[in-house]
Amino acid sequence: MSGKNIVFLVLLLFIPISLAAHFLEWGELIVFITAGLAILPLAAWMGTATEEIAVVVGPSLGGLLNATFGNATELIIALVALKAGLVEVVKASITGSIIGNLLLVMGLSMLLGGLRHKEQTFQPIVARVNASSMNLAVIAILLPTAMKFSSQGIGEETLQDLSVAVAVVLILVYALTLLFSMKTHSYLYDVGVAEIEAEEIPHAKPNIWLWSGVLLVCTLLVAIESELLVDSLEVATSQLGLTALFTGVILVPIIGNAAEHTTAVTVAMKDKMDLSVSVAVGSSMQIALFVAPVLVIAGWVMDQPMDLNFHPFELVAVVVSVLIANSISSDGKSNWLEGTLLLAAYTVLGFAFYFHPVIDGVG
Repeated sequence: MSGKNIVFLVLLLFIPISLAAHFLEWGELIVFITAGLAILPLAAWMGTATEEIAVVVGPSLGGLLNATFGNATELIIALVALKAGLVEVVKASITGSIIGNLLLVMGLSMLLGGLRHKEQTFQPIVARVNASSMNLAVIAILLPTAMKFSSQGIGEETLQDLSVAVAVVLILVYALTLLFSMKTHSYLYDVGVAEIEAEEIPHAKPNIWLWSGVLLVCTLLVAIESELLVDSLEVATSQLGLTALFTGVILVPIIGNAAEHTTAVTVAMKDKMDLSVSVAVGSSMQIALFVAPVLVIAGWVMDQPMDLNFHPFELVAVVVSVLIANSISSDGKSNWLEGTLLLAAYTVLGFAFYFHPVIDGVG
C-alpha cells in the first residue's frame, strides 16, 4: 500500500471525530478542522470508486462518469453553502478552484516534475483547446460583472436571468468538449489513457456493485461533513483570524480537490505531463463550464441570488491566472522555473486575498 493511501486511511478517523465534535459541542473551530480533514479521504475514495466503475462500463461511459464526478466533492460543499445562503463564499470557492488548479496544482506539477526531468512535454494542441475553453469562461463571468458596473440601477433578478442564460450555454459547451475529447478527437487524449493503462497491473474486473456502494456512501458522508464544515465556517474562520473570502478562495478548494491535486503532482514526477496537465486544467474547465453554471441554476431553483456577477477583485484573479497559465502551457513544454512562476503567482494572489478587507458581506 502506498504512503498516500495509508494517509487517507488514517484520515478516515476524522469522520467519527468530527461527528463527536458536533454533537458533544467541542467548539466550532474543532468541528471545522475535523470536518475538513474528514472530507479529504472521502474525496479520494470517491475518485477511486469512479475510476474502478469506469473500468467496467467502458471508456466512453467511464469518461463521462469521470467528467461528472471529477469535482463532485467541491460541488456538494458549494451546494450546501448555497443552501445556507453563503452565496459570496460559493463564488469565492469557484474563483479559488480555477486559480488553484491553474496555478497551484500545475505549478507544483511542473516544479517537482521539472526537478526530476529537465524538460517535460505534453500535447500543445490539447493545451490550446483548453486555453480557448478557459477564455470562454472568463468572458462568461466578465459580462455580467461588466453589465452590473456599466448600467445604473440594474436589478438582481435581471443579473440572475442573464447568468442562467449564460449558464445554459456553458453547460452545452462543456458537453461539446466531452464529445470532442471522448469521441471526435479522442486520439489527441490517447497518450494519457495509454499511460494509465500501461501503469495498471492486470487484475480481475472490479465489482461494479461494491464500488457503486462505496461511491454512494462516500457521497452521503461528504454531504454530512459539508454541512458540518459550512455550519461552522463563519465562527471558525473568525477565530482563526481569516476572512470568509480567504477561506472560500484558498482553503475550501484545497479541501475539495486535495486527492486530485495529489494525483496530478504524482504523475508529473513520473514524467507523465500529458496526464498531469489534463487533470489540472481539466478540473479548472469543469469548474468553469459545469460546476459554476450548475450552481447558478441551483441558486435560481433554491431562490438564492447566485449569479455570475463576481467581485472585480475575484475577476482580476481569474483573468491573471488564465493568462499566465495559457502563456506557459501554449508551447507544450514545461520546466521547473515555469512551475515556480505559477506558484509565485498563486502565492501573490493568496497574500492579496488574505489582506483584502471585507467585500459585499464576505468577511
